[in-house]
Amino acid sequence: MLSGLVARHGPMPKRRAVSAGARFEVLARAIAHQQLSGRAAGTIWSRVLEAVGQPFTADRVLSHPSDGLRRCGLSSGKVAAIVDLARHEADGQLGLATIGRLDDDEIVRRLVRVRGVGPWTAQMFLMGALDRPDVWPVTDLGVRVGFGRAWLGGVTPPPDELMTLGERFRPWRSVVAWYCWRATEEPAGLPVDQRSTATPSGK
Repeated sequence: MLSGLVARHGPMPKRRAVSAGARFEVLARAIAHQQLSGRAAGTIWSRVLEAVGQPFTADRVLSHPSDGLRRCGLSSGKVAAIVDLARHEADGQLGLATIGRLDDDEIVRRLVRVRGVGPWTAQMFLMGALDRPDVWPVTDLGVRVGFGRAWLGGVTPPPDELMTLGERFRPWRSVVAWYCWRATEEPAGLPVDQRSTATPSGK
């Protein structure tokens, strides 16, 4: 149950939304990191930053040769996706400087138009870059496994079922998702606490 997770892992660390000027870099980095280990992705991304320069902007990416990005270690697909992201931002289709004024669903709809940005990446942007409190990434395997361990006796729910199960945690589902990730770090045999309907606010 949630109270047990809070007791074991402490309060969720406070986050601060990234600045408007850093949002483009956050999304480009998310694309670059897809399907790579942390160390490999970090090495490649540091090369990209060095090649493109700072500040890392859409205009800088578009002025940099694509083959130069590939030499940093990015696949052709990821280069195309980052360039597409840059084009969407440069021509005003994204509007990252003011995107925080939109609601979550509209932000997701806008982001998934970009090559290489799916719903999961958009949701991680909402949670990490914009610090939105009620994001529920039901396709994330860690959230599904963690929820199953904490609330369902170890049974991992499918995304559609998890969507329904998460309704009672509105408007704090981002917090619950964070604790689901923490639950995956615990030993699989850890006894499940008595289930609770408590919300993150305790109400």
